[in-house]
Amino acid sequence: MKQRTLQNSFTLSGTGLHTGLYIVVTFNPAPVDHGYKIKRIDLEDQPVIDALAENVVHTQRGTVVGKDNVTVSTIEHGLSALYALGIDNCLIEVDSSEFPILDGSAIEYVKEIKKAGIKEQEKDKDFYIVRSKMEVTDPETGSKLTLLPDDFFGVNSFIEFDSQYIPNQSASLDTVTDFETEIAPARTFVFVREIQQLRKAGLIKGGNLDNAIVIYERKLSQPELDEIADELNVPHHNAEELGYLNHRKLAFPNEPARHKLLDIIGDMALIGKPIKGRLIATRPGHKINNQLARLIRKDIKLNEVQPPLYDVLAEPVMDNNRIRELLPHRYPFLMVDKIIQMTDTYIVGVKNITTNEPFFTGHFPQEPVMPGVLQVEAMAQTGGLLVLARLDEPERYSTYFLKIDNVKFRHKVVPGDTLIFRVELTSEMRRGIATMRGLAFIGDKVISEADFTAQIIKNK
Repeated sequence: MKQRTLQNSFTLSGTGLHTGLYIVVTFNPAPVDHGYKIKRIDLEDQPVIDALAENVVHTQRGTVVGKDNVTVSTIEHGLSALYALGIDNCLIEVDSSEFPILDGSAIEYVKEIKKAGIKEQEKDKDFYIVRSKMEVTDPETGSKLTLLPDDFFGVNSFIEFDSQYIPNQSASLDTVTDFETEIAPARTFVFVREIQQLRKAGLIKGGNLDNAIVIYERKLSQPELDEIADELNVPHHNAEELGYLNHRKLAFPNEPARHKLLDIIGDMALIGKPIKGRLIATRPGHKINNQLARLIRKDIKLNEVQPPLYDVLAEPVMDNNRIRELLPHRYPFLMVDKIIQMTDTYIVGVKNITTNEPFFTGHFPQEPVMPGVLQVEAMAQTGGLLVLARLDEPERYSTYFLKIDNVKFRHKVVPGDTLIFRVELTSEMRRGIATMRGLAFIGDKVISEADFTAQIIKNK
């Protein structure tokens, strides 16, 4: 799958939930590998904040990103729409310290993205593939997020409140194609008993019955309820009548649970990559969502490239016969058994290490260890297949390596191991010269690595 950006820019405007200000936000196309960035165009230097989990500075009643004392809040609804619609790269310009709340959901963002159009870009998406269970918990609140391996991105959300109206609810999203109809229209919600505290904290100055579900489930005195109504500039309500105080009916019976799921997607957008995995969330909130997002970001930073997935039953992209047609190497020097994945920019090859490898006879025969130089050769052969596959009549060309740099060996390779090589072009091929970066894995561990420069010559 290719990266995506917007075909055209679009603009939305409205009141800020917390500031109460009139705000204009514009979403613009961006180049490959740009990610999500937010520009404060109301400030003198127009600072830009990377929308990444490590830049989250507050999580009270919304997600706030910041850099050098410049912040932007309530970003999760807009980011959830970008993420669910597959937009990887977007520059967002805003003239205030938050995004407009609109109707309290993400549906307006979705509509405008579809109007603006989605453009496929030339580079492949870089997925974060969940390979093992990840979990974060908060004993104080009982919140728990569990991320599990899956072929696609999905979310199950379970909420619990001390309320007769939403004591517990659940919502699920099995495919992002359902986001527009099932999740995007779900509005944010607040309890009447929370409003006074939030107002004292300087929040929800722009909150009203049009941009949030307001739940009145614990009786207050009539004067107390009237005071809250006056602060929100809404009509007075009979303090004896409990229930929802909204102008609009609920979009779904479990709208609060669906909105929590919407928030999760917006907060997961801050990892900077689309996810292949299923998230199970119990009592989620922005704080614990960000904890999981930061844990994923840490894993991304520790692992320069995620280990390739190897399905032993899958049909190879190139089998050994095709490899022999392209490479001049033969026994005992053909070091690639098959190719399991290949795109325009990278290739993944496999080498099964057996006890009968001829080099084990003389290389530490009492403790067989694969020579590091042969690991590099195997990576080089894999890279050669990548550049040859890009040519017309590849059988008439040979690949000669001119330079090998930054070689590192991290672990031993012994009989019984299966080496997975991932080799990626680091620049466009020019005048028959290709530069590549190679990594060798056993399971999830990087075993060795190297940078290559190769020359492709037509000699047949």
